Amino acid sequence: MSDKQPLSTRDNPDDRQRKEQRLSWRFTIGYLIGLLVLFWLFQQFILATLLSNAIEIPYSEFKQKLAAGQVVNATIGESTIVGEMKNPQPNATPAILPFETVVQPSSDPQLVEQLQQAGVEYSFQPPPSGLGGFLLIYGLPLLMIAGLWYVMSRQIGSAGGAMGRIFGIGKSKATEVKPEEVGVTFKDVGGVDEAIAELQEIIEFLKAPARFARLGGRIPKGVLLVGPPGTGKTLIAKATAGEAGVAFFESSGSEFIEMFVGVGAARVRDLFEQARMAAPAIVFIDEIDAIGQSRGGVMSTGVNEEREQTLNQLLAEIDGFKTDASNPVIIMAATNRPEVLDPALLRASRFDRQIALNNPDLTGRLQILRIHTRNTILAPEFDLERAARITPGFSGADLANVINEAALLAARRNADAIGMSDFEAAIERVVAGLERKTRVMNEQERTTVAFHESGHALVAELAPHGNPVAKISIIPRGRAALGYTLQMPTEDRYLLTVAELQDQIAVMLGGRAAEQVVFGTISTGASDDLQRATELARRMVTEFGMSEQLGSVRYAGQALQYLGGQIEDNSQLSPHTRELIDGEVKRIVTEQYERAQALLRQHRPALETLSHKLLQQETLDGSEVELALTGHARIGVDVNGETG
Repeated sequence: MSDKQPLSTRDNPDDRQRKEQRLSWRFTIGYLIGLLVLFWLFQQFILATLLSNAIEIPYSEFKQKLAAGQVVNATIGESTIVGEMKNPQPNATPAILPFETVVQPSSDPQLVEQLQQAGVEYSFQPPPSGLGGFLLIYGLPLLMIAGLWYVMSRQIGSAGGAMGRIFGIGKSKATEVKPEEVGVTFKDVGGVDEAIAELQEIIEFLKAPARFARLGGRIPKGVLLVGPPGTGKTLIAKATAGEAGVAFFESSGSEFIEMFVGVGAARVRDLFEQARMAAPAIVFIDEIDAIGQSRGGVMSTGVNEEREQTLNQLLAEIDGFKTDASNPVIIMAATNRPEVLDPALLRASRFDRQIALNNPDLTGRLQILRIHTRNTILAPEFDLERAARITPGFSGADLANVINEAALLAARRNADAIGMSDFEAAIERVVAGLERKTRVMNEQERTTVAFHESGHALVAELAPHGNPVAKISIIPRGRAALGYTLQMPTEDRYLLTVAELQDQIAVMLGGRAAEQVVFGTISTGASDDLQRATELARRMVTEFGMSEQLGSVRYAGQALQYLGGQIEDNSQLSPHTRELIDGEVKRIVTEQYERAQALLRQHRPALETLSHKLLQQETLDGSEVELALTGHARIGVDVNGETG
């Protein structure tokens, strides 16, 4: 089926322009009339009160004061008499008060004679000119308003219709970066070789579009970059513009959304118009999920009208983009939530390329570290390959942060270069948080924490698939951690077996198991361990199908690809199934908890040795775990907790 719309339903640019002009004229006329009415009300009821401080008195009271000789002077107009009179209060300040009264002079022919008899200085106010008064009161303000309107319209232009021309809210907030100002190329990007190879074709389209058009090739319209946070989506978009040597327009999805319906669509039109004028160019919209969320579902109307209009305009502009051979324009977008994007946005001929950027592997981390250490001074013994090996799972942004923290730590100790110890300390600081040596714990708490962390370390060392322990510490870090056990995997892993996941849960519960084995009681220190262990066990049951009782069926909701977690949707699960899931999660966690206790009971002397040494030194290297086990025979314990 063709996706072309009938001519009667398509958005004709001429019709849209005429409609906008009509709306603009209507708004202009309404705006001018409203301003004129407001000005008149202000002049009649507010300005006159502010400018006049006269006391308004009845005409009868004026005649009484005139007869009593209290009127000093008077000016007689067509309908009012204004003047000054003596203050009726003796010795009061001021002695003379202004007054005003309403009267028709023709109704009191003796008024002038009475003023002469009282010795009052009087005069007559000439009648105002009708045309001059009208021009002064109404013409001048109207002329000033029209002049202001003209100046604002000339400066703001036609972006966003009438509202945009007046207030500028329909003008795009995108930042235009000239080709010579981009300053980033693919040499500044590491760990994404596949994405760079894919984008090379886009660069060739921008540099030599005629070569592809000659063979009948169509210039791609859009490139969607997806991946977890910190993987360099924005950086690689800038690098693409830098390599191609074209203008770069950078914006965020949230910048299109305002409280007024239609503003986002106006900003989209203005952004694309700027891009066409600067072609060849790249338009980059970061966090496009802010405006590109799916329009389906029960919550797709009402409050989302502005976002949906913005998305509709974006879809129309991409379809109408003039990506011809002479003026190529590419739209690039980035998101870490591709699962929520509207299908119409992802179809072919809109975003023709979808490039995934994941956390770098060992080779990629080595490339990123070399890029981020180009302007740093490294010690001769600094091993970049080892640095890349001990940071599995780190994104490009994480590695940049670690390098920066290492440089700060080296500068703090007045070192001449960044050493490997600074890099490892920076990893601890990024992963576990800042040391809080000022937090004072009593001896019982220190002992509990020491056995807790020793339990984690020993179970990690004894479990067949446990990751090596790099450091153990009972120095508080971060907001709540009273101690920590740092494990550093030796390689990147992409698939995990049931036994490996069970070992991870056992290591998480090793701290609480040590408290139970040594003290016969438990503390609140394992709350985070219990949370992570329970979450992993639930994923084993509901996502990975690792429960024999429930079978190879997925019971979890829609998974978030890059942000972790999932969108909970248990509406399709029966109460019995939910009960079975809870039972299986409890069984897995309980089995690994008992397994960890069995391991620690069999190696109680090593647990005591490691804990006492940790109490004395507060921080131990991972090799101390092996040394604590050296003097004691290792006894393996299988999954069911039976000694082997």
